Amino acid sequence: MAINKTKVAVGFIVAGALTVVSGLFFLIVGPMVMKDQVIKNTVIDPKNEMSYTMWKDVPVPFFMSVYFFNVLNPEEVLVGEKPMVEQRGPFVYRKRIQKDNITFHANGTVSYREYRRFFFEPSMSSGNESEVVTIPNMLVLGAAVMMENAPFTLRLTMSAAFKVFKEGAFLTKPVGELMWGYDSGLVDFLNSYLPGMLPSTGKFGLFAEFNNSNTGLFTIHTGQDDIRKVHKVDSWNGLTKLSNWNSPQCNMINGTAGQMWPPFMTRESTLPFYSPDACRSLELVYQRDGAMKGIPLYRYVAPKTLFANGSDYPPNEGFCPCRQSGLLNVSSCRHNSPVFISHPHFFNADPVLLDSVQGLRPTEDEHGLFIDIHPLTGVPLNVSIRLQLNLYMKKVSGITETKKISEVVMPMIWFEESGYIDGPILSTFHTNLVVLPTVMEAMQYGFIALGLATILIASLVHHRVKTARSHSTMTFSGEDNPVSDKERAKRAHDPQMEGKCVINN
Repeated sequence: MAINKTKVAVGFIVAGALTVVSGLFFLIVGPMVMKDQVIKNTVIDPKNEMSYTMWKDVPVPFFMSVYFFNVLNPEEVLVGEKPMVEQRGPFVYRKRIQKDNITFHANGTVSYREYRRFFFEPSMSSGNESEVVTIPNMLVLGAAVMMENAPFTLRLTMSAAFKVFKEGAFLTKPVGELMWGYDSGLVDFLNSYLPGMLPSTGKFGLFAEFNNSNTGLFTIHTGQDDIRKVHKVDSWNGLTKLSNWNSPQCNMINGTAGQMWPPFMTRESTLPFYSPDACRSLELVYQRDGAMKGIPLYRYVAPKTLFANGSDYPPNEGFCPCRQSGLLNVSSCRHNSPVFISHPHFFNADPVLLDSVQGLRPTEDEHGLFIDIHPLTGVPLNVSIRLQLNLYMKKVSGITETKKISEVVMPMIWFEESGYIDGPILSTFHTNLVVLPTVMEAMQYGFIALGLATILIASLVHHRVKTARSHSTMTFSGEDNPVSDKERAKRAHDPQMEGKCVINN
């Protein structure tokens, strides 16, 4: 049975057109399906097993690396010389986070408390917790500044108490005790006669109140009603605004709880979050694009204005009383102790702070904080939050332990909280958010390319068949047919051909 090439070519043209239409359909519908899946898996909902588990238990390993500024010349500092420090560490702790008391509300919010525990990791540390370092004694030097304007007799009494309990201006103790607490007769005395002056009634340590604790009662949006609100804080400890600071803007509770953000971010998006430890909302800004094992990301960093003082950046006036730019005064939420937060080694701070202490060498790579975000989902892929704890110290008359100390903001420790997605979670993330979208995109454009190629080839075949048929028709008829001329000549000279009809096929 003969094949009708024209019909076959037309059939391929139709098939190619359908293939192109399918590709265009997937090109339009594909992103919509992807967006729907992102929304479905971003909403905080126990039915979304994987995403809900990630939010609830934070399976990504988090670590806190602590560096101490060991004071090399404490005696010289007491007579007014510039402090000399050397960095010791890191002392690394694994941080375990788990949400508890989770309660969903009818208005599209969920409440929870997040508990944290720290476990020392010797294999990741430069030394062990028994290593001894010398740092300023917060109990003495902090209390001295706090009592600067107290009656002189009270300052003398406090100085006498320091001597009774053998507390000096500097403290030399093992890292473990400085971190998590040590017994002190002075602490017991202060808690008895000046209740509320210290953050705890037990052992005194720089991180004593953080271990086995929670960050407060957070109520955040689930995203059920509006995906743009997912993870954003509705209230903290029942508060929708703070009262620590001196302006409505500075007292605002903005952004998320600092673990995840709403999806569909752009380079113009910022990264706001509320930090109970910093007692304020913070906001990071876009720096650059990047990739982590093939997964696209946006890197967000702290702007130079984050810890700028009110003179350099008027919107920060509400965080004052301020000192030099680069410092955040957290005394209002730290029992009025003269404690300041900054970037490590006074990175991005007023050069005066750096010049007042020997041994500091700030660099962005080592001391700048950043968060790498997958913009489509708002999920952090790599996090490094680096902050420094500083003590403002000076000579205070009546408290002889301060002797002739020059006025200085003294770095005590800096720490880095870091974590990144890896292992099976990263593989799942890569498959769902890189491989599958890439395959879908390849299929979309593949269908379009295949359809166009099919239409082109089929059209060429159809044109050839049509041309050949047209040429054949011309051969069958008229004077242009060479066979017809030949037959005529043959009839003219061959009597036997006369009267016969010659049919040309």
